[in-house]
This record gives sequence, structure tokens and C-alpha cells, in this order.
Amino acid sequence: MSSGKKLKILFATSEVVPFIKTGGLADVSSALPQKLQEMGHIVRIIVPKYGAIDERKFKIHEVVRLKDLKINIGNKEVVFSLRSSFLIGPKTRVQIYFLDNPEYYGSRHSLYADPITGEDYPDNDERFILLSRAVFELITKLGWTPDIIHCNDWQTGLIPAYLKSTYKNDPTFKSIKTIFTIHNLSFQGIFPKANFAKTDLPKELESEKGILHKGKINFLKSGLLYSDMINTVSETYAKEICQHKDYGLGLEAILLKRKKDLYGIINGIDDTIWNPEVDTKIPHKFSMKNIEMKKESKKALANNFHFTAKDDVPVIGMISRLYDNKGMDLIEKAFPSLMKMNIHFILLGTGDKKYHKFFTTMASKYHNKFSCYIGFDDELAHLIEAGSDIFLMPSKYEPCGLNQMYSLMYGTIPIVRHTGGLADTVQAYNPKNKTGNGFVFKKYSASEMLKEIRNAVKIFTKDQDKWHNIMSNGMKSNFTWMNSSKKYVDLYKKLTD
Repeated sequence: MSSGKKLKILFATSEVVPFIKTGGLADVSSALPQKLQEMGHIVRIIVPKYGAIDERKFKIHEVVRLKDLKINIGNKEVVFSLRSSFLIGPKTRVQIYFLDNPEYYGSRHSLYADPITGEDYPDNDERFILLSRAVFELITKLGWTPDIIHCNDWQTGLIPAYLKSTYKNDPTFKSIKTIFTIHNLSFQGIFPKANFAKTDLPKELESEKGILHKGKINFLKSGLLYSDMINTVSETYAKEICQHKDYGLGLEAILLKRKKDLYGIINGIDDTIWNPEVDTKIPHKFSMKNIEMKKESKKALANNFHFTAKDDVPVIGMISRLYDNKGMDLIEKAFPSLMKMNIHFILLGTGDKKYHKFFTTMASKYHNKFSCYIGFDDELAHLIEAGSDIFLMPSKYEPCGLNQMYSLMYGTIPIVRHTGGLADTVQAYNPKNKTGNGFVFKKYSASEMLKEIRNAVKIFTKDQDKWHNIMSNGMKSNFTWMNSSKKYVDLYKKLTD
């Protein structure tokens, strides 16, 4: 239990592990509430009940006073229920409410887009207006008033707007504060201006000063404008999104205006899963004490891709979505130079079709130096993290990034570009005072990236003592959720004091 005031937190999100997941938001929405509750705070979660969620497996049940609630969205009467279950973690269980409406969620097995066409569902505005409005129904009907509503990404962006307008004179909601976390700024929840009436928000919000942005409704802007505090998933990224168009994606002016309320907290990692001392998906567990066992993973990785592992040839691993913003254009440009080096390069990932084609072609052209697996495979991801000597992450931007943190834990030395969460977790090795845990380049260019790769390969082949020193610095890192949770509690307290 942490000392001081116990807070009541309602965590509003559109996905939570183990129930449903498309990305990192689901991991955060599971790990953070559990840690907060372990620290003695009272947390409840609200999330839609999509068709893919197994209600028998998760024992999701009716709550009489939360059944058949009604609101209007535009001229349409919408009936929904809030059903209850628990998110059960290793040390605690967190109450979770599932927003149940067959038309908007139950009949669809995908979260935001039609799996066949890949197009966003045309009624996503209505689906997430319902999520935002359901928050207020939940609080009213339960008679449970949180100190904080923690909103996540565009899907919950209207909650702060309702709180500051529709409910501003309602005594139940008077003392509630909101924090809005940006996990992904590139999805903003943009809808035609004509749909504004559906929100049932006061007319004055239908303006560029309100929730319109460039003539359209923008749910993310609403969250940024009306929440009491904003945070994102690394300190450097919090600065970058205020300063550069490339990062702010059209919202940098609003972010800059709210700079004093904007914080960065790096995501934690789950060290019960990503930790070489307990990892059951690798051939032999290891730590700095028996670091030679890391070689067993290198051998297994080599066998998996039919090449021979050699002590003096570094394996460079990469696990990534194959898109330009992940640095794939740099890799493509640098590829002929990479293939002249004494390395073995392994890539796991999926994304842009042009990169599927490029890497598949390269794998047959340079089969003794390059191996790839187009797709995703969790076991293989663990093996690449444990068995590689070097991990490459040349992202153009990276709000947080997790793979560089996994790599540090596994003694796999990261080479990253100085951006976002990568800049906050990987420090360039300094041979003078033996500090630093990886290799870092600043300018987004293939030649700068190659320079750091050459630098790393040189140390690996010529100076194993130095290499072990860098490995050891990385393996001492602490990226647990406990660290990040304490920082969230500090923000909550700042809001409620």
C-alpha cells in the first residue's frame, strides 16, 4: 500500500488485455489499473463488449440497476447495459464494466474497422459517443463517484467535453477531474461536421474553438482541449508533439497551448513475460550471472532460420511493423551496404505490401546473410529478443516503443534513432566513463544509421569486454510498471490536491 490518500479512478478505454486487443493501448489498460490497485487505490474500468469477447470464459454477468439503460444519439433511442466482471491479475482483481449493445459492438468481431474491406465502420462516431455517455450513466446509476476519469485515445475524447459542458452544474460530477492519455496521435476520430447533433453537446462546441478541427468533428482534439491534464507515453515524445508538425499531426498548436498541462510517462513492460530469468519461450533462462546461456538462444535462432551461429558474427534482430515511419525506407536504402558487412540480419514483421515483397526478394538473394518471417509469431519474437546480439530500431517517430526495452532486459544491445521513447530509454555508450546501454543516431538517414551499425559491429568483434559492459548496463534497467504507476499517481495527486 502506498501512503497518503487513496484515489478512486475510472479508467475508460476501448481495449483491454486479456479480453480484446489491437495494440499497446490494451496492454496499458490492463497493466496500469492492476498496479494502481496493488498500490491501494480503487480502480474500475469501462470498455465496450465486442462480439469477440467470450462472456462465459470471463464470467461476464448482468447488474440489475445497470440493465437496459436508454439514451438518445441524434434521433435514435439506444438501449444498452453495463455488465460486470473482473480483470484478474497475479496479485489483484480489478472491477471491469462491459458496455453491452449488440448493434454497435456485439454483432462485430472487429474493433474499429470492417475486417473484409479494411474500412472504418461508418458509425464509429455513434459507437464511441455511446462509450463516453455510458461513463456518466455508470457513475449516476452506481452512485460511485471517482476522483479521476482516466481517458485513453480518441475513442474517449468526448468524455472531458461532456464533463465541462453538459454536466458542469451537476453536483455528482462537480469534483471529478480528467486526464487524457495519447497513445497514438495518428488516429484522431474525425467525422463530418453534420454529425455534431448526435453528440448532444451544447451548440457552442460546434466551432473551431470547440471540438471542430479544420471543419470536421475531431474526438482527439476534444480530449486535448477539455481534459484537465494530458499525458503521453514518453517525455521526449511529449516535447516533440508540441514542437514539430511531423509529430503533432495537425494538432501541435493545441498541444503547444496546453504545454504546461502535458506530461510524458514511459510505458512499463510486463516483466513476468519479458524477462530472460523467467522466460519459458527461450531454450535456457539467463541473467548477467550466467550470460553464456544467451548463446543457447542464438543457436536456436540460427537453427530456426537454417544458418550457423558464430561467436564472432553478430546477429542483428528486428521485430517491427513494416512501414516507413518505422524506418523501413532507411533499411531498404542501406540494404546493399548491410549485406557487405560480416553480420546475420533477421527480421520479423508485417505491414506494407511493398516491404513484404522487398524483404522476401532479399531473403532469397542473400540467403546466407538475411532471414525474414513475414507475419507475426510470439514465440519467435521471444527467440529474436533473446538470441540476437544487436536489436535495430531506426524509427522516424516512436511514442514509447517496447522492443528496445525488451532488448535491454535480454542483453541484446539496441541501435535506435534519438526520438520519443527510444531517446528516453537508450543512452549512447560512452567508452570514457563506461556509461550508456546502446547506440544512438540523431539524423533520420541511412548513412547515420549505418555508421552506428558499423560502430556496434566493430566493438562486438574487437572488444568483448566493452561489449559485456554495455550489455550489463542494459540488463540493470528497471522498466517495470511499478515505476510508471507511481508517476501516474503523482499526476493524479497533482490534479486532486
